[in-house]
Amino acid sequence: MTADSTDAGFGTAQVRRARFAVAAVFTVHGAVTGSFATRVPWIQDHAGVSAGQLGLALAFPAIGASLAMPLAGAISHRFGARTALRGLLALWTLALVLPALAPNLLTLCAALFVYGATAGMSDVAMNALGVEVENRLDKSIMSGLHGMWSVGALIGSAAGTVAAHLGADARLHHTLAALVLTALGLIACQGVLDLRSEPDEEPPPRFTLPPKSALIIGAVGFCAVFAEGASLDWSAVYLRDIMDTSAGLAAASTTAFALTMAVARIAGDKVVDRFGAVRTVRFGGALATLGGLLVVASPNAALAMCGFGLLGLGVAVVVPLAFAAAGRSGPNPSQAIAGVATITYTSGLIAPSAIGSLAEATSLVVSFGLVTVLAFGLVLGAGVLRAGDRRAVPASDTGAKDAGARSPAATEPRP
Repeated sequence: MTADSTDAGFGTAQVRRARFAVAAVFTVHGAVTGSFATRVPWIQDHAGVSAGQLGLALAFPAIGASLAMPLAGAISHRFGARTALRGLLALWTLALVLPALAPNLLTLCAALFVYGATAGMSDVAMNALGVEVENRLDKSIMSGLHGMWSVGALIGSAAGTVAAHLGADARLHHTLAALVLTALGLIACQGVLDLRSEPDEEPPPRFTLPPKSALIIGAVGFCAVFAEGASLDWSAVYLRDIMDTSAGLAAASTTAFALTMAVARIAGDKVVDRFGAVRTVRFGGALATLGGLLVVASPNAALAMCGFGLLGLGVAVVVPLAFAAAGRSGPNPSQAIAGVATITYTSGLIAPSAIGSLAEATSLVVSFGLVTVLAFGLVLGAGVLRAGDRRAVPASDTGAKDAGARSPAATEPRP
């Protein structure tokens, strides 16, 4: 896939504008998630489903995303990266309306399937374009892009909290939010790089197994997302049940964890540019492991909250770096990114239930012992992210030239 003329046709100013445009796309994408999450109780009441049925329905976004993400590469190949992202992002923002319209469990599952499918395809398209911009700037930006996603999620959740406090009907709230976010998304997409396939370039397959490189990189992302999902969903319960804290303090720990993640991702690019992806993830894994040990061994709530904070700091930049490494790991970046995204989505799906099941069989302390072990897996597996390392690493350190340090013009640009 090439630019409208040649890869050199993208000037420095255009690439810089594209960076801000992709950042805006990430923010819009995150805002949809934040808007939805705050109105789940309203949606549950409107659909008339029990807690168990809601848990079943909430599995469908991940199922839809996992099945649809491999299609993103073929769509980008056919329509071009900018047009594909514009359409997929619009479908995702408009899909926000669907869950609130569902009157029962069956329609809610169907709505959430579509919601997840559009989320996953637009996720792959925007991450692939983010990697392309990073290649041309020759410096790390993926962590910051994911930080902007977190900022968008916080903005969306803040607006949703206000709407819920006012007792607004979620159908009205989500319709207005969808219209605003669709408009903002379409404006943002105008500035992204317009990459197009060569006429004789063979399209990627619609459905295919992820390449081996994506599976290995995805395993590292799996560890990080499992720790993230477990901490987000269970930190408040852990502090309440194990540390015997008040409900307010327990809830504050979850908010603090989310803020820590957002700040760490926004600041993470400078760290990655300074130390490289591999060293950053190894150090982050060490921080996350220390955080997990604090959580399971802490005698009081203060140390446990510090532990959750270290977990957030440690895993914050791993997924962005995994996407960056996947985008440079082979001849079809969209396919590799889709493979990594599928694995991380799966991890996010199973983490909360796995922690709950293990806690029921043993205790929450044992559950977070598992999280600690997976966090240590980041230390052991960080080397597989070498393809996404922006820094030049001595040959004695790598055994080969760092693939991520090559000039973006040395290969055909792909979405």
